[in-house]
Amino acid sequence: MKSKAVFYHAGCPVCVSAEQQFVTALDPKQFDVEVVHLGTQPDRLGDAKRAGVVSVPALVLDGAPFHINFGAKLSDLDA
Repeated sequence: MKSKAVFYHAGCPVCVSAEQQFVTALDPKQFDVEVVHLGTQPDRLGDAKRAGVVSVPALVLDGAPFHINFGAKLSDLDA
């Protein structure tokens, strides 16, 4: 069974760079990867918060958030 990976970002250069580096590095045989751009999908902010994401970019693997770099606080996107 594949593990679930969700990459949350806001479209900034830091986020896009992290997406290219991390998401493409994940083995598609092992991970079901979903990319969520919170700038264009603000309805997914609640999902990110429930997953424990506090800033983007962040990668959530099997329900555990990993904050990769500081691009923006999630609360700044929820305006």
